[in-house]
Amino acid sequence: MTEERRSLGGWAGWPTLLLALLIMAAALWLVVGGGRLIQLGGSPYYLIAGSALAVVAALLARRRRAAVWLCVAVVAATAAWAFAEVGMLRWGLMARLAGPLVLLALLLFVAPGLRAERHEPTASPLAFRLGGLVSLAAVLAMMFAPVREPAAAARPAARAATAASGDWPSYGGDAGGQRYSALAQIDAANVAGLEPAWTFRTGGLDTLGANSRVTATPIKIGNSLYVCTPLNVVIAVDATTGEERWRFDPQVDASTTFSIVCRGVSYYRDAAAIGPCAERILFGTLDARLFALDAQTGQRCADFGDRGAVNLLPGINDRRDGYYYVTSPPAVVGNAAIIGGYIIDNQRVLAPRGVVRAFDTRSGALLWAWDAGRPDGAPLAPGEMYSEGNPNAWAVFAADPALGLVYVPTGNSSPDFYGALRTPAAEKFSTSIVALDAASGRLRWSFQAVHHDLWDYDMPAQPTLIDLPGPGGTVPALLAPAKTGEIFLLDRRSGRPIAPVTERPAPQGSVPGERLSPTQPVSALPSFAPPKLREADMWGATPLDMLACRLRFRSARYEGGYTPVTERETIMTPGTFGAINWGGVSVDPVRGLMIVNSSTMPFVGRLVPRAEADARGAAPYGETPRVKPPAGVRPPMALEGTPYGLELMPFLSPIYFPCQAPPWGMLTAVDLRSRTRLWERPFGTTKGLAPFGLALPVGIFNLGGSVTTAGGVTFIGAATDGYFRAFDTASGRELWRHALPAGGQATPMTYRGRDGRQYVAIFAGGHGSLRTKRGDHLVAFALPRTGAPE
Repeated sequence: MTEERRSLGGWAGWPTLLLALLIMAAALWLVVGGGRLIQLGGSPYYLIAGSALAVVAALLARRRRAAVWLCVAVVAATAAWAFAEVGMLRWGLMARLAGPLVLLALLLFVAPGLRAERHEPTASPLAFRLGGLVSLAAVLAMMFAPVREPAAAARPAARAATAASGDWPSYGGDAGGQRYSALAQIDAANVAGLEPAWTFRTGGLDTLGANSRVTATPIKIGNSLYVCTPLNVVIAVDATTGEERWRFDPQVDASTTFSIVCRGVSYYRDAAAIGPCAERILFGTLDARLFALDAQTGQRCADFGDRGAVNLLPGINDRRDGYYYVTSPPAVVGNAAIIGGYIIDNQRVLAPRGVVRAFDTRSGALLWAWDAGRPDGAPLAPGEMYSEGNPNAWAVFAADPALGLVYVPTGNSSPDFYGALRTPAAEKFSTSIVALDAASGRLRWSFQAVHHDLWDYDMPAQPTLIDLPGPGGTVPALLAPAKTGEIFLLDRRSGRPIAPVTERPAPQGSVPGERLSPTQPVSALPSFAPPKLREADMWGATPLDMLACRLRFRSARYEGGYTPVTERETIMTPGTFGAINWGGVSVDPVRGLMIVNSSTMPFVGRLVPRAEADARGAAPYGETPRVKPPAGVRPPMALEGTPYGLELMPFLSPIYFPCQAPPWGMLTAVDLRSRTRLWERPFGTTKGLAPFGLALPVGIFNLGGSVTTAGGVTFIGAATDGYFRAFDTASGRELWRHALPAGGQATPMTYRGRDGRQYVAIFAGGHGSLRTKRGDHLVAFALPRTGAPE
């Protein structure tokens, strides 16, 4: 054996052959998939690159160094194509170049053991291996280059904190849901010193089940925080020390409940009463009851309903089957506790009735009911049911006691994705903001955000009430965030748009019997709706799964936003999680800024013909299917009573990476005076989702809301990476972050403690749908005592 052949036996042995086989396998997929992509009208890159890589694999199998030089050419051509497709977009370049650069690095490492080509320039083994290290360094630079933080911005003088009591008396801070505090002890200059002051464990973690969501925001009255667990256990905690004062367990029957969640509780004070239950905590439950507790002791208020509870099922459902329950705290206006309810989506046409009701906060007596199908508001006869097909109202309500109005965000009637059987009331009031007279329940006005909603685009968030300066004086306004990413600015007295709303043409063409709205409303405020997808927007961990996403994109029906789901697989942008969800927005009224956290998560859906759906085991929630689906196979959603079932899932690659390029989460400030974006930044990292614990600052999916303060700081958890963050409200600069013990998919709140310190609290417990870390931790942060002036 010659010396040259002996030298080839090391690097050019079986590892090199294995590498050649792997390259050939990838090349074959690129050739076959790339050919199909060309047939669908897509990019020719994959067929060309696959063909070249097949030659690389063949040369490598023959131990020829020409494989390396050809790979260099492939990487150079790939770089040119990548820059042409996505320009300087960091994550788009990474998805296209990281895989080829890693491959080139491997080939450069093995190059010294390959047979040199005639007329090849002389290069030492060290030079090849340095080239490999440079290739890997380029990949690492794309992945881990730090995000450049904006410079600190000038901040206007904050409103005096003396105007604030230091409490947080409602879910959104006040009845109007601004999520703003006039406390300013914590500011942009000192927030970096924030540290945990106390942590309270609520317990009961083992009883929650896989589909629980810890999303509650505590309220603070006096020196007590009041919070609910997902199973409606209400706990009073000392706001300064974190010690438990009392707890009440309603012993809910959640055995049939689809999702285990409680967003919060409400507070009522009877100024004319003294003694027990003069102050009350009100909340709804997963088994459809409304409770009133003594805020001081946690005991039931015996004069409220039946020993402290009202059954919410009469007129709604004839049985407790888990299809109707309450997840949001009631709105309290005067002596009325006004409450809606959640109805499970996409199961059957004959769902529980959607209705908004008001109950006397002292006696529990029904004061009024707004039944969209009964505009006369006549009370029900004994045993009578509310109207079929009404939209539900599961999100948090807002209220303006001075105007005597409550603002109700509605969903759409079941099932979400087939609307041919909807009632006139559902057509008029679904996916809307409905303003009701808080004293009588009479309709004052309504504004529809999506016409004939076929995408589960419920109005998900509490409306936010603000006062805008106008030429004729202050205008009472309302911000209505929608899942679509639109935010509508309305006069809250009349529902008239303040920021113009235009009707834009929407895609047409649906299944037989269905109808579509020819237009959909668009707000003149900055939109958070995702831009129309292109093939170049497809993403993946490697070019291989990116190709799979491109093939699926080209094969599916997609005409931009509001593309109706049909029997052909259809892409939805945004998906059912929405661009904005129940976290809503927060507003700093002094700075005139609205803070919006948004997400991008497209879905793919398909209407499955009834016979096929039934044969695959489709059945309404809680019912036994006629045909048992195979193990591990998820049947379509039932949509019982329609000609179809429904397949619906996130738009992911075969290895479960998002098919749309990042950023997947953004944090934005909108100047409400100029109605323009002031700043915008990716929000969150891949920590907890990416392999090997990678925390890439791509901007990540988020659920939850933000809080702004007079100190010029915005606090938010929400992102799936488990961090609680503080941002400079004026500039968007990240000032502080803290790793929470569990997922922070809840909206924080802030208050003043008995010791004079300002606290910021968040309930960290995780979210089943987002698969964030589970926990039961109510965590309060404050500045060290030496840094917190009294």
